[in-house]
Amino acid sequence: MTIASRRFADTHSGPRAHLSLDGIWDFQLEGQRQTTIAVPAPWQAHFPDLRAAAGVATYSRSLVVPQEWLGRQVVVHFGAVNYFAEVSVNGRRLGSHEGGYLPFEFVIPADMLSSELHLEVKVTLPSSDAKAFPDFPFDEIPHGKQSWYGMLGGIWQSVWLECRSEAHVTHQSIRADLATGDVTVDVELASAFTGALNITLLDRNGAVAVSQELALDAAAQASVTLKVAKVEAWSPDDPALYRAVIELSEGGAIIDAVAENFGFRSFEARDGKFFLNGQPFYMRGALDQDYYPEGIYTPPSLDFLEDQARKSKELGLNLLRCHIKVPDPRYYDVADRFGLLVWTEIPNIQTFTEASAKRLLDTMEGILRRDGNHPSIVIWTIINEDWGTRLVESADQRSWLYSAYHWLKKKDPTRLVVDNSACVPNFHIVSDIDDYHYYASVPEMAREWADWVSAFAKRPDWSYSPNGDAKRRGDEPLVVSEFGVWGLPHPDKLLQDGKEPFWFINGLEWDSEGATYPHGVQQRFRTYQFDKVFSSFDTFIEDAQWHQFNALKFEIEEMRRHASIQGYVITELTDLHWEANGLMDMERNTRAYHHRFHEINTDVVIVPRMQRYAVWAGDTAGIELEISTGGKALPAAELSWSIDGADAGRMAVAAADATSVHRLPALNLSFAVEKAGKQVSVQFTLTAGGKELARNSLDISVYAQRSKPALSVFSGEPEIAAYLAVLGYEVVGADEADVRVASTLSQADIDAMEHGARYVSLADIAPAPFGNLRNDQPNWNYPTGGDRGQPMPQMRVTERNGTIWKGNWVTGFSWVKRSGVFARLPGGPLTDLSFVGVNPNRVITGFRPIHFDGLVHAGTMAGWIHKPCATIAERRVGAGRIVATTFGLMREPAGADPVAAALLDGVIETAAA
Repeated sequence: MTIASRRFADTHSGPRAHLSLDGIWDFQLEGQRQTTIAVPAPWQAHFPDLRAAAGVATYSRSLVVPQEWLGRQVVVHFGAVNYFAEVSVNGRRLGSHEGGYLPFEFVIPADMLSSELHLEVKVTLPSSDAKAFPDFPFDEIPHGKQSWYGMLGGIWQSVWLECRSEAHVTHQSIRADLATGDVTVDVELASAFTGALNITLLDRNGAVAVSQELALDAAAQASVTLKVAKVEAWSPDDPALYRAVIELSEGGAIIDAVAENFGFRSFEARDGKFFLNGQPFYMRGALDQDYYPEGIYTPPSLDFLEDQARKSKELGLNLLRCHIKVPDPRYYDVADRFGLLVWTEIPNIQTFTEASAKRLLDTMEGILRRDGNHPSIVIWTIINEDWGTRLVESADQRSWLYSAYHWLKKKDPTRLVVDNSACVPNFHIVSDIDDYHYYASVPEMAREWADWVSAFAKRPDWSYSPNGDAKRRGDEPLVVSEFGVWGLPHPDKLLQDGKEPFWFINGLEWDSEGATYPHGVQQRFRTYQFDKVFSSFDTFIEDAQWHQFNALKFEIEEMRRHASIQGYVITELTDLHWEANGLMDMERNTRAYHHRFHEINTDVVIVPRMQRYAVWAGDTAGIELEISTGGKALPAAELSWSIDGADAGRMAVAAADATSVHRLPALNLSFAVEKAGKQVSVQFTLTAGGKELARNSLDISVYAQRSKPALSVFSGEPEIAAYLAVLGYEVVGADEADVRVASTLSQADIDAMEHGARYVSLADIAPAPFGNLRNDQPNWNYPTGGDRGQPMPQMRVTERNGTIWKGNWVTGFSWVKRSGVFARLPGGPLTDLSFVGVNPNRVITGFRPIHFDGLVHAGTMAGWIHKPCATIAERRVGAGRIVATTFGLMREPAGADPVAAALLDGVIETAAA
């Protein structure tokens, strides 16, 4: 990074001197009382009553200019101000700047320069009211996710005074060629200069690698190419940084000096793959919204950013996708030093106009100027998910995007460019990467996820424009650039001064169901009696985080099974306000699985797969095995496996190239009778030369073999009756049966229940529309039991598809209460991959919180414990009872799936109890 873009300790001597203006300023938002504010940070981070406030604010402060600066050029420099800034000194206007993400500066005229100055900055943050801000309506300015997580206004990066020579360097562009060792430095000067330009390149140890001096004769720019003899490449494994020191000399005296880090690295996309420094590269990324718990846009410290980078590397990540915003410059400095690649995106607009399109490209040009020398940045994105454009409908906007891609490739041929990072229903026009977004909750959508990944791996037509204007080469690397699931943070770890953070009330209106509202989550846990399902709230949070790990594990493993997919980007690195899908929480506290995540998020991955993840005790089950090599070639190795720590076998594994997938012989493992009722861990380890290369595990639920049921049953539906008979139930007449089993109910069934009959409703196979648990009367609302004479809320069955319970973005947490007859199910309480074959496509509603204590035996909830509903539930009906379930218990032959059999036994026994 340039000296001009760093936060400095105050320095009052040398070619350039700096005086930090960070600290307390006077502040007033138009129409509000005057107060003080700490700079830098958005005003929304400081004042609860201004969290959502747009408008015009005035910042001011007095400052003392060092005596030795008088007579030299002094500038006031701003890292970034959102959105429109007008700067004055001693009441005299210096200038203005539009744009919320990039640096700017103004020279303080010599006739105004004195030891005491009063600095004033008028900042305009436009609202969505275009009439109030006609020059820059909010919808037409690059604003990123301010429309999601709240407005950000004011001075959010550092401010400082700089003293320098009038003849000085204004910019330097550095292009380092890894293949040749050539380093070309293009230098821009403030004005025509006569004297010497000296460029020195220092290696990572600070030693001079090469130096060259150039005589300038009234030149305002210069270009120098130097050759480094022994190049050290920059990479995530070894982030070797060089430093370019640029000095201007006049009469033998140095009058100006700047320094900037750079690195030798190449990043290419060809033949369907990525290559970093000429070697295969597999992308293991995470989306980073770059928001912070208190400063919102403003990082709390350099240490905080370094800690975040360190934890990112511990998680096995090699890339961060900095999402539709321009970060503080220190973000890239840390990425350079820690060896994290960065995929950077232009902050999106809301409405595409000629003015907003120009602002997008002007912002990109500013990003290139500020950040173009960072070796960590390897990819640019112009548009994300068609936000601000209408690619599906508009040929003109597709044409603009095509031109913008080529404009950017010409501006920066050293990096890859994504035109539109796509999702349904939008697409690419022309891109260096064929990337796509898809979200699926696991285990509920595990098969859907596997099917989608398999389709995407075949390079489908739908990822590019169907309008005849796509310019697809056919060898763009395939990347799943957004996917992920939720795992809730512990609220106690997010408290600020003992209180909930302000953003806990955000998200209430984000989705129509309110599932993204964190406030009150612990109270909801108690209200819905979930302390009868989980031993404590702490246990629930830990289970939710391991649930996230297992879901991400499955999703990553599915992608790693396809060699054509060359990477992924997990949503996301950290939680953001109400969005709880981070690998860390908002405070950068790690999840429960932090120490294990690198096992699946690494180059060489062992991928085990089963047809189903539940077995009968004493049976043998097959496990398919694959090795995915990612960016590292695999030497000849040995794979060993164990069951609950006991060695179970080993096999030789042949050497394999990078970015390949190799199928190994399938395993057939026996699960001893004594494992019945337990969840067994099969652990795999890959070693070569005594060194561990990879490890992974598989959890398998072992079910006790069933005895012949003691209960008799009846069903008027032949398919159900036959299924129950195969399971060993005695099928008898309705009047003799302990339990009657049906998919739909008639008035006769209701009458039978009123007189004491016990029913099981298999609501998963009921024909739609079904509404209430019956097919002939829409208002099943009857007096019963202790509430005789009072209305009893009905049980209503609802399709999950198209509702918050689907879980395709806001994850649902599904559970079975492991008590009573359901205690025989291994694992839990949250459902896992063993439930894939029975995942409910419907849910049962109509229960009050009190009913979750005894009447609801299994269910699901969305996000921050919202919209709890049932998947197994019971009601008393007069002298009888009904137990309904939406689990798919008859999708396979009777007895084939132990989970289906155990659940069906459980609901029948519950009905008969």
